[in-house]
Amino acid sequence: MELDELRQMTVADLQVKERETREEIFRLRLKMRTNQLENASGYRKARKELAQVLTLIAQKRESGAAAAK
Repeated sequence: MELDELRQMTVADLQVKERETREEIFRLRLKMRTNQLENASGYRKARKELAQVLTLIAQKRESGAAAAK
C-alpha cells in the first residue's frame, strides 16, 4: 500500500491495518522458519509497512493531542 493511501486513513483504520500486517508478518515468519517461503522480500516489505503504519498512528495521535490543548 502506498504511503499517501495510508496517510488518508483514520487512526481506527490504521489500527486495523496494523493488526492485519502483524498477522501477515507472523505467517511469513512461520513460512520462513519452515523453509516454505520462496521470496524473502515480502517479509521485508511487510515489516516496512508495519513501521510506516505505526509511525502514522503516532503522528496522528500526537497531532490530535496537540489540537486538543
